[in-house]
Amino acid sequence: MRFSNLLIPTSKETPNEATLQSHIYLLRAGFIQSVGSGLYNYLPLGKMVLDNISRVVKEELDSAGAQEVSLGFVTPAALWIESGRFEKYGKELLRFKDRKDNDFVLGPTHEEMMVNLVKQSVKSYKQLPLNLYQINLKFRDEIRPRFGLMRGREFLMKDGYSFHANEEDMKREFHLMQETYSIIFERLGLDFRIVEADSGAIGGSGSKEFMVLAESGEDTIVVCQSCEYGANIEAAVCRYAPTQNEKKDLFEKVHTPNATTIEEVCDFLHIDASACMKVVAKKALYDEHSEAVMFIVRGNDTLQEIKACNSINANELVDLSEEELEDVGLVAGYMGPIGAPEAIKIVVDKRLQDASGLACGANESGYHYVGADVKALENALFDDIVAVKEGDRCIHCGGELHYTKGIEVGHIFQLGTRYSDPLKAEFLDENGKSKPFVMGTYGIGVSRLIAAIIEQNHDDKGCIWTKESAPFDVTVIISNVKDEAQYEAGVSVYEQLKAKGFNVLLDDRKERFGFKMKDFELIGIPKAVVIGKKLEEGSVELIDRATLSSKTLSLDALIEEV
Repeated sequence: MRFSNLLIPTSKETPNEATLQSHIYLLRAGFIQSVGSGLYNYLPLGKMVLDNISRVVKEELDSAGAQEVSLGFVTPAALWIESGRFEKYGKELLRFKDRKDNDFVLGPTHEEMMVNLVKQSVKSYKQLPLNLYQINLKFRDEIRPRFGLMRGREFLMKDGYSFHANEEDMKREFHLMQETYSIIFERLGLDFRIVEADSGAIGGSGSKEFMVLAESGEDTIVVCQSCEYGANIEAAVCRYAPTQNEKKDLFEKVHTPNATTIEEVCDFLHIDASACMKVVAKKALYDEHSEAVMFIVRGNDTLQEIKACNSINANELVDLSEEELEDVGLVAGYMGPIGAPEAIKIVVDKRLQDASGLACGANESGYHYVGADVKALENALFDDIVAVKEGDRCIHCGGELHYTKGIEVGHIFQLGTRYSDPLKAEFLDENGKSKPFVMGTYGIGVSRLIAAIIEQNHDDKGCIWTKESAPFDVTVIISNVKDEAQYEAGVSVYEQLKAKGFNVLLDDRKERFGFKMKDFELIGIPKAVVIGKKLEEGSVELIDRATLSSKTLSLDALIEEV
């Protein structure tokens, strides 16, 4: 293609709304155009990259035996109501009515639609296993869209769903998809890590995320320095020893005036934070009710809210105001499990399960208990509700854990019968008995990958596209199009490279050479052939975008070198 015929509106100005480099460069280089909060148009270059990524995804999935379909963007709300997700999904699910007052949603994910498709089409175990996928638009009404394509409201996603006769076969497919996803991200030239993850609103178990490693990533990942263990902070676990307190105070109530924080209590009582119970009170929201919950961790630990939410199967946890705390019989700054109102659910971190001799709030302003015994708590639930810290030990090998940042680009789940049960999607097994499909689901953020590639591959001049993702393989830059010899040589090289199967951009614009080079660096095509003054000596220049190193070559040697 000729640059002069393409819509590539490059700009020198940094967009006001953009903070991440991928967002800045994709807007400045003319790949995307903002049309509203979290909404983007893909211009020709952006659509080329999107198609390249989709092609890699499709090739590998087809090779693994998956079959492509295309489902409706608009989903009947009845399916979401039937699965139990219509209310639980929250405000990110865009709900609307048509002119006949029927309820619909814009699909953020398509478990219900795909289950409905298979329910109507597959009746026997002989038709299983089955893996269907689509690369299609999704919509999530994000409360705060940001970072360009990283967290938009409308996005392109590959979502796949597999159907099986039993759990064992589903797990086989899950591992096949894990291998297939790894090949996809390797082909796209990405440095990534597979990590354990929370299943969130999708549900199921055995969830794994594919994280592109980048300091700009929104997700905190816990990784082991000695083995391949990795997990999102929401799902990370570590080795721990039960809490032991050397100081064995008699159980008694102590006056602790103005000591409302862990630090103040520890200073007043002259104890370590690990000898305190830290209480975090939350309101747990369910489909049809809410309740106050008291989460208890060691004073030197931090509550991990996703783990805490999962421990009681709540939809969401929200803070309680001081007035709400008073209404349920708790005193801010002096909360504790001993003598707490019976209506309040108590969840205690596993590290404290057999601990004794601890300090905790007495549910009375100005007072704490010392010498408290966790084993004495009746009806308390025990679970892992603590965030893993850097320096904690790996649960697999004992190596040291540390944090890094990542961008989630893929997520796979072992769903089981989470959707087939409520949607009554069943097949006849070899004995003629009806059974629910056992399912897996597998997602890739196709449009998000555009941003992830640039977050991992850029410099202070612009984008650096990887081989498989680049909109063009090479650009031929004619330094001075008014020079007849340069122009003819540029067109000749352009035609020869195309004949060799390369996707080539010919920069034939009547612009200054420096302006063209700035655009080459900004757009990030892997190679540039510069037809300039060296042509008089029969030579041209080949520039590598990643390193900006150049080679001077004869015209005869150029094609072979490329």
